[in-house]
Amino acid sequence: WGIAGASNLTMNQTLEGHQEAVVCAAWNEVYKKLTTSDQNGLIIVWMLHKGMWFEEMINNRNKSMVKDMKWTADGMKICIVYEDGAVIVGSVDGNRLWGKELKMQLQFVEWSPTGKQILFGTPQGEVHVYDQMGNYVNKVPLFSDDPTAKIAGLMWYNMVEGLVDPQAPTLAIGFDNGRVQLMVSEDDEKPILIDTGLRTPQDKPGLYGMPVLWNSNGSVLAVSGVSTKKGPEGIKEISQVQFYDHCGHHLRTLKVPGSGISGLAWEGGGLRIALAVESFIYFANIRPDYKWGYFGHTVAYAFNKHDRMDHCVVFFDTQTGQKNVKYVKKLMSIKGAGEYCVLATRTDDPGVYILILCNAIGAPVDSKYINIEPQNLFMTDTHVVATSGDVICVWQYSSKVSKLTSIDSSMESVALKKKDGKEAVWHVDESPSSSTGGFDKLRMDRMTEDPISCVAASSSMLLVARESGIVQRYSLPHLALEHKYKLSCCPHQMAVNCDSTRFSIIDLNGVMTMFDLEGGKGKEENDMGLPPGEMVQGFERRDAWDMLWAEDNPELIVMMEKSRMYVLRGTSPEEPVLSSCYLCKFKDLTINTVLMDDIMAFPESPDLEFMVDFETKSLRDTREIIRTVGLADATQFVEDNSHPRLWGLLSEAALERLELMTAEKAFVKTGDYQGIQLVKRLSQYGDKNKQRAEVEVYFKRFDEAEKIYRDMDRLDLAIDMRAKLGDWFTVKDMLLAQGAGDDDSMLTNAHSSLGDYYFDRQMWGKALPWYKKSNAVNKLVDCMYNLEDYDGLVDLVIHPDKQLPEHSPLLLSVGDKLASVGLAEQAVEAFVRGGDVKQAIDCCVLLNQWDQAISLAEQHDFPQIEGLLTKYASHLLDDGRKMEAIELYRKAGRHPLAAKHLAEIAHECVKTRANPMRARRLFVLAALEVEKFRAKTLNVQ
Repeated sequence: WGIAGASNLTMNQTLEGHQEAVVCAAWNEVYKKLTTSDQNGLIIVWMLHKGMWFEEMINNRNKSMVKDMKWTADGMKICIVYEDGAVIVGSVDGNRLWGKELKMQLQFVEWSPTGKQILFGTPQGEVHVYDQMGNYVNKVPLFSDDPTAKIAGLMWYNMVEGLVDPQAPTLAIGFDNGRVQLMVSEDDEKPILIDTGLRTPQDKPGLYGMPVLWNSNGSVLAVSGVSTKKGPEGIKEISQVQFYDHCGHHLRTLKVPGSGISGLAWEGGGLRIALAVESFIYFANIRPDYKWGYFGHTVAYAFNKHDRMDHCVVFFDTQTGQKNVKYVKKLMSIKGAGEYCVLATRTDDPGVYILILCNAIGAPVDSKYINIEPQNLFMTDTHVVATSGDVICVWQYSSKVSKLTSIDSSMESVALKKKDGKEAVWHVDESPSSSTGGFDKLRMDRMTEDPISCVAASSSMLLVARESGIVQRYSLPHLALEHKYKLSCCPHQMAVNCDSTRFSIIDLNGVMTMFDLEGGKGKEENDMGLPPGEMVQGFERRDAWDMLWAEDNPELIVMMEKSRMYVLRGTSPEEPVLSSCYLCKFKDLTINTVLMDDIMAFPESPDLEFMVDFETKSLRDTREIIRTVGLADATQFVEDNSHPRLWGLLSEAALERLELMTAEKAFVKTGDYQGIQLVKRLSQYGDKNKQRAEVEVYFKRFDEAEKIYRDMDRLDLAIDMRAKLGDWFTVKDMLLAQGAGDDDSMLTNAHSSLGDYYFDRQMWGKALPWYKKSNAVNKLVDCMYNLEDYDGLVDLVIHPDKQLPEHSPLLLSVGDKLASVGLAEQAVEAFVRGGDVKQAIDCCVLLNQWDQAISLAEQHDFPQIEGLLTKYASHLLDDGRKMEAIELYRKAGRHPLAAKHLAEIAHECVKTRANPMRARRLFVLAALEVEKFRAKTLNVQ
């Protein structure tokens, strides 16, 4: 599955044309052409035609030897430099564009990414800049710390695949003293300087240089050379390739046999590198350190687009296949754990970085500003650990732990409180204590001679490894230095097992070892009662690049070695599986992995096929024994390799075969109470068919269970099963097929449940007929209201054939619903029939139907209405809303009061003489109100 570098060479052809040794070659990626030159200066351009390579062009200057030649990024032009200073620039179609004789010796040439500048490296250790037409521009500033150092390698990344960071260097210059200079541009005054410790071979300095080579996306720089090592036979030279990221951090060292490396070449996708060693070509697989993380069921990964400066981060749901995309500026790394992931980013302010906590869809949940560069990042279910070379920052983003043991619990360490989201920060040479706080208390001027190389953590401890091999152990979540361990290597990667008794290490050379934290127990314990710990003897794996402990077994770990996956129980490996997958999760004897190489090849269209699950050998063997041998042998095998997942397999197989004793034993081992109850229930059934049907239900094979019940002529059991499942459509059909009538209680329940099915999905129209069939009036009322069928609600109140009985509680509910839409008269009728006259009066008052409210109050002897009317009218008058108060008096039948206030307003109009016509009308209205009062009084008399 996804084996990196699995492709073989597709062609092996000897190109005949050179009479002397070939000294340099250049590949044109765009036009697929190969250019070579020999010691006589003969240049040949080769092209592929009908599956064979042929000479396309030949050029021989016959004056000097070609030292270097390079194509532009677009493949349109080639620059050829000769040892005597001659420079020729030609086009891809063979035309000479220009030539120039420079008054200096030349060693290297390199085009800028845009093709507008050319760099020339001289044997004297200088790099000159010319424009594309051969005009001198300036000299590149060099910082080799040695005036006699010579240029050993020169490469400018072409930026075809974009930049991993807007400020990432693209120009790499290597010196024969082992120094490498990384520059953002040709005039960068503050380059990144690397001391690789490599040299050119002493016996063959001319043949073997010190090549420097960027990979296809400019994220990794390969530097080759030799390192010296003193031994019994004197000084020994060891050929090496060292890999650095774009920031100059050392990633890995690859040792190569032979007396020197004469050439390097990356594969197009950056997954392999070819090394020319003497008369051999070596191929090394590269496992890129992608920016990615796995959490929950989501893979988050980042990639660059050539047309954007920020990173595109994809959150890919590995269960549904859904993806969410967000763009993040200056992203540095991604880590995931539990239900969240953290993105480490750089801000525009120097020295300020952000840790962004995101959920499964990429939405930010929380963030933390930190003042250290997060060179190492680790995440657990509750903490994020970020370290620079000398400072440790622990951010407790989740409070799943007990308050008694959290960072903000102890009175002694009040400064470590997580109050207001504050982090704990301390220098690696110090111990966290009561004086430890945030960045405001950190001394930023202090440096360490032993930098941090990597970190790892579990729920109870934090491990911080340093380049000297010292590993410092801290407790979590309450931070305290517990122990220091000494390793014999420089850890590059660490991982802690699930019970925090062991941790594994991969060093810079890819050697994996283990350390037993409980080793030496009872011997030289420290002040905190912890044993000294010891390396796990007899265990060492080479060429390791990833590892992951099982979440449910402290003895199980999976590791990646070259292109093989090994599962280790203790230190004993199982049979390897060919794979180059990246490890996501190890639980229940299943390893969840992701084909990151395939995803990054087409990062905008991830597929569920890129998620691959592997089973451990014990799980595969258990399946095979159950299938081919029998349960007795399978039980013995599971007892010898006890694991809840294996007992679960055994219980399922035993239930399938109705071997209840074995099934009960397996359920007891896994602590499955429901399974134990199932076995007890099955043992009470005398009918094997009934037992088998119950087993089918347990395995959720409901159609098979129904078939068994039907064959037994027990349709009632099938109906009960479907009813428990909530499959009311099938229950209805089965009851009707059985001849059930409308008065059948089960059928009525089925109709009501079908109505609930549609009601829960807000499909009111489809729910209504089912509620009518089941006579579920309460749900019927809700459906009618949601459908705005107010006529139907009114019928429930006043229709002779449909109305609800007197004093039914539903009448009050109907009244509320009618009142909410302003149907006052019908709502009052519902309240009165429901026996709640007070609510009917309140409804009238609320809807401003005061005449009806007064009438109801007089009929049912509610004197409180007078006080409410007076109070409300006074409120309106105090607010200056006289006309509204007059309207209130008119509706309530208080005509004298209405006439009084109308007359007052009319008199005010007369005094102001503003609108005589309005005053006249108001007097008329007042008179009409008096007339209504007189008529009402005479009628009463």
